[in-house]
Amino acid sequence: MKATAKVRNDHGPDVVLDGGGRVTLSGDGKRRILYQNTCDAAQRFTTSHCQDQPTPRLTVQNLTFTRGNATGETAEGGGGGAIFVRGGRLKVVNSRFTDNRCDSTGADLGGAAIRVLSQSQNQSVYVVHSTFTGGRCSNGGALSSIGVSWTVLNSVFTGNKAIGRGANPAKAGTPGGGSGGAIYTDGNTFTVNVKGTVIRENHANEGGGAIFFVSNDRTGTLTIARSTLKSNPSDGFETQPGIFFLGAKLSR
Repeated sequence: MKATAKVRNDHGPDVVLDGGGRVTLSGDGKRRILYQNTCDAAQRFTTSHCQDQPTPRLTVQNLTFTRGNATGETAEGGGGGAIFVRGGRLKVVNSRFTDNRCDSTGADLGGAAIRVLSQSQNQSVYVVHSTFTGGRCSNGGALSSIGVSWTVLNSVFTGNKAIGRGANPAKAGTPGGGSGGAIYTDGNTFTVNVKGTVIRENHANEGGGAIFFVSNDRTGTLTIARSTLKSNPSDGFETQPGIFFLGAKLSR
């Protein structure tokens, strides 16, 4: 990619990128690969309530995203080395994410592969039959979000790392970050459902070597079913092996 591909908000309502299993998109270690933001005037406002806009409905499928890099991106707080989404909907199907990057420090910055900040009516981001390997970011070596629900099905996360230090809120004298080796989620009322998924050999400098889940108002729920979590160390804190959880209910 010579430049980041950007989804125009007045296109669609459905935008489907299908690589047929034969296409690899590379950021060449220099740039983010794909961007959608319903609150970015440069992509054209289409409603008066961009933070809860139902379209575009973006689906990426049968694609490989590699060496995306959002380091230095400041809009909406950064993150999302391969894909950044705010607003509309996002679904990821049968895709591979390898060696993506975002900033190495930041208390709430994350998502070496994917960063999502809002979805219409708090509907889930769906990630299905996809793999995430080798991601590096302050938080969320693969996925990261604030106030967003996720449904992750039959996917694999290996070798991703949260490399920040100081956690969130940042400890005195630190830049913050280091949580959620594979998945970092924060916000109030949201749900994360992980089913039929392998999360193995990810690492967090602070908390949640596999998954970091914090529902600030303690209403959020995390469900893990028919999944394998193995060898996901965290150097700082966790509530269960590989998981740091604060919310209403954790089901395994």
